[in-house]
Amino acid sequence: MPIKNRFAEMLNEITRWRRDFHENPELLYEVHRTAGKVTELLQSFGVDEVVTGLGRTGVVGVIRGRTNASGRVIGLRADMDALPIVEQTGVEYASKTPGVMHACGHDGHTAMLLGAAKYLAETRNFDGTAVVIFQPAEEGGGGGLAMCDDGLMEKFGIDEVYGMHNQPGMPIGQFAIREGAMMAAADHFEVVVTGVGGHAAKPQITVDSVLVGSQIVVALQSIVSRNVDPLGNAVVSVCAFQSESTAYNVISQTVTLKGTVRSLDPKLRDFVQERFTKVVTATAEAFGASVDITYDRGYPVTMNAPDNTAYAIEAAKIVSPDVQIGIDPMMGAEDFSYMLEERPGAYIFVGNGDTASVHHPAYNFDDDAIPFGSSWYATMVETRLPIT
Repeated sequence: MPIKNRFAEMLNEITRWRRDFHENPELLYEVHRTAGKVTELLQSFGVDEVVTGLGRTGVVGVIRGRTNASGRVIGLRADMDALPIVEQTGVEYASKTPGVMHACGHDGHTAMLLGAAKYLAETRNFDGTAVVIFQPAEEGGGGGLAMCDDGLMEKFGIDEVYGMHNQPGMPIGQFAIREGAMMAAADHFEVVVTGVGGHAAKPQITVDSVLVGSQIVVALQSIVSRNVDPLGNAVVSVCAFQSESTAYNVISQTVTLKGTVRSLDPKLRDFVQERFTKVVTATAEAFGASVDITYDRGYPVTMNAPDNTAYAIEAAKIVSPDVQIGIDPMMGAEDFSYMLEERPGAYIFVGNGDTASVHHPAYNFDDDAIPFGSSWYATMVETRLPIT
């Protein structure tokens, strides 16, 4: 069975929702218009309950099936926020908000889940309850954690939770997934190196913080190349190197290094953090400098549970003949990981065709992907909550 016919019929309507979201993007938790539109649509579908304000600006819709002998609850999640990027798509429905655009397809995710919600509210061909979750602040704000901290799973009795993301470069209609680590944990660091500043003509009476910082950058690369098992997965990236001096003849008193650490295994994540602190501290001490380290843990590993991965594959195969299983994990991070820490579930990719990559100013969600994504969301409920 291919995509559900109902979604082919609804494509123009869902596309209008998607383009409206695209034209009116909002950042992080400030998704008030988007959340309001989602709320209005869910209410118009006749869902049984709509709850707002979870995780500050999240929206949750509850749809009860024709029967409830199973007593089970399946959660489906989409993200709503955009990115601080100047749009360069040239489409007629381009962003009206200067410097903000939907460059990651969250407009498409939200529209596809709304389509699934409308279908599920119409048909109710399942035994149990479907909970549709519209989350703010995925792009660095931890909205998934905020919703979990507000009791998302407990309040709605969610047993399993599933999420989806579009993937440029994958054909429309193709799905891709893997069991276990799907996306990486992403941690952030800032290191302030303090030496002794002075005149460039007298380096012997200084402790050159630029030199020390440079040695730290090089030494940090030894963590992955010489401390991590070659079969493991981690990357340390120093992405900013800032000196307080702007003069050509002044040795700077301080420099600041900023970057990320990514890993695909929780134990490896702990190990890299420990080594990071030791390498930075020891390198600075060897040159007579001091360091102040700020190391913040970001999104955890996005971990697909084995059984739930199989369920997600089963649903994808009903929707499409093209399902890629066992793909390589990605070192990007995703805050759906917080929901997967609370409940078993799975995260899947759906093809977005030959488009610019996500987070690029020319990126645009391909509306032809809508019937496949909406069908997968709905099929997850119908296959996990069958009427017997």
